This record gives sequence, C-alpha cells and structure tokens, in this order.
Amino acid sequence: MDIKGGSHFQRFVAAGNPVGEIIAINSFLVEVRGLQPVNIHALVVFEDGSRGFVQRIFEDKVLVLHMGTSLLRVGMVAVVQQPELSAKVGKDFIGRVISVTGEPLDGKGAVAADANWPVFNTSPPIYAREHLDTQLETGVTLIDTLFPIVRGQRMALLGDSKSGKSTLATQIAINQRTTDQVVIYVLVAKRRSDIDNLLSRLADNQAMEKTIVVVSTILESLVISYLAPYVGCALGEYLWQVANQDSIVIYDDLTTHAQAYREIALLSGVSPGRDSYPGDIFHTHSSLLERAGKLSKNHKCLTAIPLVLADAGDITAYLPTNIMSITDGQWILDMDVFHEGLRPALSVGLSVTRVGSRGHNERQKSQTTQALKLLADYARAQEFAHFGSEAEGTIQKDMSRGRRFYELLTQVPGETYNLMAQQLMLDILMDPQSPNVNITALKRSANEAAAQVKTEADYERVRVELRERVNSPGAV
Repeated sequence: MDIKGGSHFQRFVAAGNPVGEIIAINSFLVEVRGLQPVNIHALVVFEDGSRGFVQRIFEDKVLVLHMGTSLLRVGMVAVVQQPELSAKVGKDFIGRVISVTGEPLDGKGAVAADANWPVFNTSPPIYAREHLDTQLETGVTLIDTLFPIVRGQRMALLGDSKSGKSTLATQIAINQRTTDQVVIYVLVAKRRSDIDNLLSRLADNQAMEKTIVVVSTILESLVISYLAPYVGCALGEYLWQVANQDSIVIYDDLTTHAQAYREIALLSGVSPGRDSYPGDIFHTHSSLLERAGKLSKNHKCLTAIPLVLADAGDITAYLPTNIMSITDGQWILDMDVFHEGLRPALSVGLSVTRVGSRGHNERQKSQTTQALKLLADYARAQEFAHFGSEAEGTIQKDMSRGRRFYELLTQVPGETYNLMAQQLMLDILMDPQSPNVNITALKRSANEAAAQVKTEADYERVRVELRERVNSPGAV
C-alpha cells in the first residue's frame, strides 16, 4: 500500500478513471465532488501523489480518508486508482518490521512482495471451513492446561492496564520459534518504548525469524492506526490461504483501534451511540476477527488473538463485551492475581475457552481435571487459613501443593515449555510419590526430558526418571 507516487496521477487520469475535485478538508477528512462511479474502500490518488481511500459515498460528494502527511488544498484534483484498497503481501515479509503502508522499518532494505491482497477482505464462507481440532502451543503451562486454544480459534485477551497483556502475547509469539507457525504481531498506535521492548524481546529469544511486526505509532494519523489490524490480517490471510502456512495474528490492541475509529466516525459526522462509539463498531471488529479459521481446501489455519483493555478490570464495559461476543473464548488477566505474583495473572474463575479442549488428548484432559481440583482445594485451604487457627494435616497438605502448583505455573517472558514438557511436569507435581519435588529443577529439565519421548512407553520411562531426579535432596 504505497502512499507516495505523484508520477502515476496523470496516468490514471489519462486512462479515463473517475476524477473529482476537493471541496473541503478537515484534517485527514477530505470531501471530494465527483469521483463517480466509485466503491467504498476504493483507492484514490491526489494530484500531489498522496493517497487515500473512500470511506463514505453521498449523492453529491465522496468522503475520502487521507493516508498521507502532505497538506492538501481545496481545488486539487483526485482520481480513482483502483476499486479496492490493497496491501503488499508475501513470504519475504516474515522476519521483518514494516509500517502499515508496507515500508520496511528495520533498515534491512526493501521487501519484495509476492502479491497485493485486499485490506478489507471478506471472511471465508462457512462451507469453505472445517472443524478446529489441533492445539496451538502457547508455551504457557497455565493456558495450555486450563484454557487451551486450538489453531484457527479467535481468543480474546483482556485485562487492565499493566496487567501483562502484551507480555503474555509476546510469550505466545516467542514460543512459535519452535513450531511451524508464523506470527503477525500488529502494534496499534504504540509509543516508541513499547515498540522497542517488543522487538528486543523477540530478538533476544530468537523469535523474530518467525514473526512479522506491523507498526503504527502514536504519532501517526488516526487513519493509519485504523488500518493497522486490517493490514496485519491481510498478511496473515495470504500466508494462510495462498502460501499454505499456519499463522497467528496478534492485535495489540483493539481498544486503541476502536478509539481511533470512534474519532474518525465522529469527525465524519456519524451519530454517536453507546460510549460514543458508532453503531457499526461491532461490525468493524467482527468483520476483522471472523477472517480467522481453518480452511477445508488446505487444512491450514489462521488464529486471531485480539488484546482488549478492561479498564479497572471491568469486563462488562461496552467494548470488552462486544469483542467477547465475537470470539470463541477469553483469557482474562486480574490485577489481584497479578499482585499475588502469578505470571501470567490469569483469572481462573473468569477465563473460558469454548473450543480449545478439542485439541487435548486424554492425558491432558485428565490433568486439567486434577489441576482444577487442586486449585479448588487450595482456595478452600486459604479460606481456612484466614481464621488463623491451627490447620489440620489435610489443609496444610492442600496449602503446600497449591503453593508449589502456582510456582510451577509462574513463567517469565521467554520461559516456554512444549506440550510434552508440560504434561511431564504436571504428572510429576500431582503424583503422590512426589511430595517434595524441586520445582526449579523440574522446570530446568522438562524440555530436555520431553525431547526423549517418542512413544507412550518412552513417556512412562522418562517420567519416572525425571521424578526421581527432581525429588532427590540434591536436585538443583
């Protein structure tokens, strides 16, 4: 999506494309008389070479959103370049940091695009999809065990500011360095420090080679911030539908995106609805998130993980409930849990996954049941402990197991475990023969031990060996 190119203007005019005249300008909102016939989202070129796209069509004028930074003037001429807005896509974008307009931001030179893809593409129809059944490895034991996600699912990540949403999303992206998936990480109107932190974490954990980072900064126009998620989705759709590549799109975050769209809509004269959001805000996000799924023609998946701000932990606010009704489940981060030290600070009582358990095998399903019972026993033991009385043996045992379980579930950025390692750790921790397991030693050895498992017999042998190793008094 090149927003420069004055040399092409005369060529489009000479080709007989519809032209119009600018009659009013309000910041990035440009009213053009003429341009008929034209489609919504058609790409328009102004005579100075900058570009925009059609947002609304009236009987006597067309409203165009200007994507450039140049100063337009009333009386300038505009011409339709193509009937729809498209983005440059291709495999060469993997491992790169780009702007919303497709320009490289990492100093590694130009990116050769394989094709152009509609920015506002429609989602695949139901008959072209198939059931989701393959677990997506996040590398986070708490999520993969209790609230798993399958490839092709749409899973919302909600939480208050500074509750760890971006950190968890980054962990999921980092874990894909060991899988066959590509991550498209979309940053919507972020500060430079937030962008640098993400890029540093990805680079330090050797995950950048499997990631495309689409950047829009807080200093760019609202139009660019509004387009960012759609451009990221277009990159993912090409990899998914054409390149036969399983992909994940992380939208960080859709709250900022909704606010940008709200400002554009209000400046455009759209009547405000609830919380001043325009009436089509639900369609705006549903048309984006419904583009994820699994195709029957190639059995490949596009997974969507939108981040949403739940201010002061209020998940009943307008925007969070909107997105929760679109997605197939939600991970909800809780500040109370955050202050207790668990990372990620996931609320076990509020989080839910509607289709994620389809990817679990029988052992994982059994472990999930045991883990939920252990957490329930721990919560009950904590209630008894509040009385300050002498706790009986069963309560003390539940408290001890609960603390060790939380220690196992706590992970810092860059600390990830594959699914087999997670199953080994959970089996050993919940084994009655492992009353004094060294959690640090268990975590350190889990991934290495999991690599030895090829068959069910291997699993049992490795589990016993690992249990003995981490239960010994000198385990480190």
